Amino acid sequence: MLVPLLAVVALVLGWGRSLPGWAVGVVALCLAGAVLAAVHHAEVVAHRVGEPFGSLVLAVAVTVIEVALIVTLMVDGGGKTATLARDTVFAAVMITCNGIVGLCLLVGAVRSRVAVFNAEGSGAALATVATLATLTLVLPTFTTSEPGPRFSAAQLGFAAVASLVLYGLFVAVQTVRHRDYFLPVTQRGAVREEESHAPLPGRRATVLSLVMLLVALVAVVGDAKTVSPAIESGVASAGLPQAFVGVVIALLVLLPETLAAVRAARRERVQISLNLALGSAMASIGLTIPAIALAMVWLTGPLVLGLDATHMVLLALTVVVGALTVAPGRATLLQGGVHLGIFTAFVFLAISP
Repeated sequence: MLVPLLAVVALVLGWGRSLPGWAVGVVALCLAGAVLAAVHHAEVVAHRVGEPFGSLVLAVAVTVIEVALIVTLMVDGGGKTATLARDTVFAAVMITCNGIVGLCLLVGAVRSRVAVFNAEGSGAALATVATLATLTLVLPTFTTSEPGPRFSAAQLGFAAVASLVLYGLFVAVQTVRHRDYFLPVTQRGAVREEESHAPLPGRRATVLSLVMLLVALVAVVGDAKTVSPAIESGVASAGLPQAFVGVVIALLVLLPETLAAVRAARRERVQISLNLALGSAMASIGLTIPAIALAMVWLTGPLVLGLDATHMVLLALTVVVGALTVAPGRATLLQGGVHLGIFTAFVFLAISP
């Protein structure tokens, strides 16, 4: 309860001012605390509404934070942030589909020798992620209406609408029509009965967490605006590519989600881990791209969405390996290690392209 309020205080004191290094550090700590607090309060709401609605709440909350960070950095960035949305969304896809999935499969397989999950739900989620990523990140490289890997205004509008429709369709399937596809399963493949590891929060506690979640999101947006020059200058002074800013944003936003997914895997609920990982990847594209498309109405800089050849190879490898992983509905240490290997390659190539 205290951290979001402290983050708001830091926002009020630092807004519109040139801060010394120690003050930037304090605001950065408040920003990280606000991200953790936001996901915590989202978890409280998620625990109240149950699965798979809980995973959806977490994914949407994390995506709102991601969009806020991207837009605040793009407002004053001009041309140098033209690829920021692409870099952040692609980093989120690689972190979730390889880093989080690989780590959770590893944890689940270590605990019970074989990690089990629902192939129907995980396969549908992966197919949606692959389609969204291709429509928004691959096609701009090959379209010819605009020079460079960019969409025209009409193409960007189509991609935004298509992303929202596909994401909305998936949510309807996940939460209503085929809800059982996204629930945890036992080693024999049967749907696992719901367990209550903690008492359900009351209505008052849930409403309070929802309010504090909104406060934390406001703090994240404002504090990110304050520390954004420090993030960019830090990446530049370290001699890293500008694209690494997107990786930093994605890592910051998805760290709490990673912890939640690993906790679920340790409780032998790998399906919840996959819901969190693939749901976050899907929301990162399906909600971020429409939000950025809308923001381009008042943003003046260019928007580059098309991936280069290296990143397209990594994306294709991720989709193929992911399909082979989820198809059997069971995974061992090997599948977890393969996904972590792809994630390691992504991070290395982001540092040394």
